[in-house]
Amino acid sequence: MTTSTRGAGKVPAVLVLEDGRIFRGRAYGAVGETFGEAVFSTGMTGYQETLTDPSYDRQIVVATAPQIGNTGWNDEDDESSRIWVSGYVVRDPARVPSNWRAKRSLDAELVAQGVVGISGIDTRALTRHLRERGSMRAGVFSGEAIATDAELVARVRAQPHMKGASLYEEVATKEAYVVPAVGEKRFTVAAVDLGIKGMTPQRMAERGIEVHVLPATATEDDVYAVSPDGVFFSNGPGDPATADGPVALMSAVLERRTPLFGICFGNQILGRALGFGTYKLKYGHRGINQPVQDRTTGKVEVTAHNHGFAVDAPLDKVSDTRFGRAEVSHVCLNDDVVEGLQLLDQPAFSVQYHPEAAAGPHDAAYLFDRFVSLMEGQRA
Repeated sequence: MTTSTRGAGKVPAVLVLEDGRIFRGRAYGAVGETFGEAVFSTGMTGYQETLTDPSYDRQIVVATAPQIGNTGWNDEDDESSRIWVSGYVVRDPARVPSNWRAKRSLDAELVAQGVVGISGIDTRALTRHLRERGSMRAGVFSGEAIATDAELVARVRAQPHMKGASLYEEVATKEAYVVPAVGEKRFTVAAVDLGIKGMTPQRMAERGIEVHVLPATATEDDVYAVSPDGVFFSNGPGDPATADGPVALMSAVLERRTPLFGICFGNQILGRALGFGTYKLKYGHRGINQPVQDRTTGKVEVTAHNHGFAVDAPLDKVSDTRFGRAEVSHVCLNDDVVEGLQLLDQPAFSVQYHPEAAAGPHDAAYLFDRFVSLMEGQRA
């Protein structure tokens, strides 16, 4: 990515897709060029949480909601230490933010962090195109970075694909840190950071859990050095087929029968540890309005998603694995994608979505309580 932090103003910009489709608009955020996988997110709110979610590393996010930036940018809602998206695509950005918590505009924050974006394009047409053709490599070019159409398409096609990309180590913490329990400490959890969002350990801390967040390269010895009552594997970016290290670590945790909870990338890691495959979805699930059924209760929840890969596990039967019987516990009602797994013979489960959901909805917050129940059961 190359950027200029000068104001975009009325600087022309183009979004170029690898299949040759081009959208022309105005620069939004920093001016320059950026590359990534073009994906769309259907959330009408929560853009600050989206932009700072490490799972969006190396992706150009298209906001399907037409108006973005109305509430500006504050200093409280970041999910990590920086913006991780490669680029941002909006239709009609707010000219002036209006919210009592706002410290600056979204545009100003994009400029400050060097994030190249584009506005003023038909995001509905772009979203329909990505749904029909699938998520694909893309580039945003503005100002002096704009060249001939043929040259820009060639530069986009020279970029790496998301399939086969190993990204979780580049977004994870390099040093372990502790999030203390709120109130009385009840449990200790070792959380393996594969791209963790800040609200996740907070949701556990609210339940009396002291969370030791460990780097993605953590070993079995590192995990058990904190004497955990449970182990958590976080969300994260990239292709789970590349995550052999986390799969091996999770397998070691399962061998010890320690209560285990995984979300998003962690769900895919559990799938691999159980012997299931993973695959890339055509355009993925991203947004805060995805319907999921908890098959253990029959309840339907509206949930927050951000994933382009999924677990290939049978929906219609209980599977025998090296760690005992396993079944699909949650399923997406839009397309029957696996949204959760659970072991029946030991305390381990995972979901493909985000129960911490800082921007909402909070239908799935009970999953943290389910994790607590597993640890209580193990202790008893």
